[in-house]
Amino acid sequence: MFRSQGIQGEGSYTYSLRPACHTAGLPYPPPSSWPSGTGFATGTISLGEVDAVQISTFEDIWSSFEGGSNNKGVTIYKPVDLPSGYSVLGYYGQDNSIPETGWVLAVKENQSHAVGGIMDFKFQEDFSSSSIVDCSTGKATAVGECGGVPGERTSTSHALTSPVDYVMVWSSQAWNGKQNGHCWFWLPVAPEGYKAVGFLATNTEEKPGLDSVVCVRMDLTEDCIAAEKMWDAGGFSKVSPFSIWGTKPRVRGVTQKGVDAGCFSCFISCNAGCQVPVACVSNTNLHLSAMPTLEQVQSVQASYGPTLVFHPDEVYLPSSVSWFFQHGALLYAADSRDTPVHVSSDGSNLPQGGDNDLAFWLDLPSDGSADEVKKGNLESAEVYIHVKPVYGGTFTDLATWIFYPFNGPSCAKFKLLNIPLGRVGEHVGDWEHYTLRVSNFTGELRSIYFSQHSAGMWHQPFELEYKSRNRPLIYVAKSGHPVYAHEGVNLQGDEKRGIGLRNDTMYSNILLDTREKYQIIAAEYMLARYSEEMPKEPPWLQYMREWGPKFDYDKTAMLNNILKYLPHQIRVPLQDIISKLPDEVLGQEGPTGPKQKNNWFGDERDHL
Repeated sequence: MFRSQGIQGEGSYTYSLRPACHTAGLPYPPPSSWPSGTGFATGTISLGEVDAVQISTFEDIWSSFEGGSNNKGVTIYKPVDLPSGYSVLGYYGQDNSIPETGWVLAVKENQSHAVGGIMDFKFQEDFSSSSIVDCSTGKATAVGECGGVPGERTSTSHALTSPVDYVMVWSSQAWNGKQNGHCWFWLPVAPEGYKAVGFLATNTEEKPGLDSVVCVRMDLTEDCIAAEKMWDAGGFSKVSPFSIWGTKPRVRGVTQKGVDAGCFSCFISCNAGCQVPVACVSNTNLHLSAMPTLEQVQSVQASYGPTLVFHPDEVYLPSSVSWFFQHGALLYAADSRDTPVHVSSDGSNLPQGGDNDLAFWLDLPSDGSADEVKKGNLESAEVYIHVKPVYGGTFTDLATWIFYPFNGPSCAKFKLLNIPLGRVGEHVGDWEHYTLRVSNFTGELRSIYFSQHSAGMWHQPFELEYKSRNRPLIYVAKSGHPVYAHEGVNLQGDEKRGIGLRNDTMYSNILLDTREKYQIIAAEYMLARYSEEMPKEPPWLQYMREWGPKFDYDKTAMLNNILKYLPHQIRVPLQDIISKLPDEVLGQEGPTGPKQKNNWFGDERDHL
């Protein structure tokens, strides 16, 4: 990146003279071509009345060299080299501690948009609203926001228009940290019936030109919230506090229309999850022409399918679901005194649909082979992929599930002391997952979500380890099976004090190559666009009850019995940490299956 290197001095600053292209952060370029079909990875996506492209070529506007992650500062970029006819929605910002991997959307009006769209709204009506994740935690009044009802077309006016003015939000003149010149941050003032989508920045006091960005008609937008914080002025500011954030749609899920524009937002006061004074673009008709075909999904999996790495001391390995059934898994009914039923290899004799009413559960075989079945069978193991649209169909998620016949016991840590917790954490049936997020503009892998019980972490490609080319490693923690990007103790609790539960990961030769060992189990959007290639869902996917019984022991009494012999200065903080852990970490009963998880139709749970 040709980032300006000047630091504030007396009278002169240096600035970038050449634009540079950001990349996805992969070790190798993504495939240059994909199997033909639909609009996947063609560079342009129709959002109804506007077409959008991703812009990854930028010029520097301003850099700070302090504050932010690792105290490296932040850089603000202007998108350049736009295709003819396209306009910018806002500028891009990035923490200086990471490689240049960003993008923003540029848009142009599409007069010939499809009125009905490809997604029939029956797709949305088929699922309850409770399956959609509403991640809003606050509300703020937008500067320059005018009347109108979101989702209601107020006129036949153009989809895009220029702002009528700018409001200066903050200037780095009020900041005495290291920087290459000064920067002025501007919020576009949208005309009536329109909304701004991003902020701008300049390295002079002059307002940007009114043709620098476009605003979007209000009915073509969605609410937006602050996501990750990139930078704040901290103690260097002489006046009010100021911070720079990434953004994302407030409501996210399979049937939600909000599109991430990639622009930064900035505030005098904000927390993660608060509503921001700009909007997201909406894919108003939930047009899904850019979602991949089944053959394209298979090509994505072949290109980016991770290798799962199990701890060298792992006892409880995964198996295929059919192996678990074939090796004696039993179905119990709460209202029956009859003997339990052996489950068929495809699960076709399991109760189908409904909800988890506790009327049925699965258990290990009763013929003396339970201890062997607990250990799983790596040779049969495969991952199960749910393919779904996110961010209004501009990205594809490959939510990838792994099944384990048994979840092993937990082990606590207090600084240098390890404390086994007996049977606590054990349960039959364990479903864990990770998610590949792929750009439908380019086909690039943009991030991977690592599920870690109650929440999880998104990692960009440059943060990962790779076994070969663009195929990352995913480390599976011993016994409990949450997944991580690297080897380590991965303490769940209070890392600063060294207190919590261990989730040990370590490289070994116990591997599962998911490029070859996978099954695509669901892709509802293919049905919604009347595709004949939609994968057939296995019968066991419709089993909505628990995959294991509730173990009959007093968890609290067992923990107290283990911890009571510890010194007071160890016992009390450890009890405090353990009491705050979610039930699923120390659970006594088997989980429900993938389709009962809130991320089946919603977005992933992160640490916001």
